[in-house]
Amino acid sequence: MAEKKKQTYAQAIAELEEIVTKLQNNECEIDELKTYTDRSLSLLRFCKDKLFETDEEIKKMLEELDS
Repeated sequence: MAEKKKQTYAQAIAELEEIVTKLQNNECEIDELKTYTDRSLSLLRFCKDKLFETDEEIKKMLEELDS
């Protein structure tokens, strides 16, 4: 089985933007709405976690500089 490529923050944001565009342009049927909503929530969680993780790493680096 092939290893799944790890998603980047930029890829997640791009996918979110695609979903928003589809929703804004009425390119989404009601049957797809739940799928897009679920995917959006998953992407938002990923982005939030990535931002939090990066923030924590930067704080640690800055603390090391101050030491």
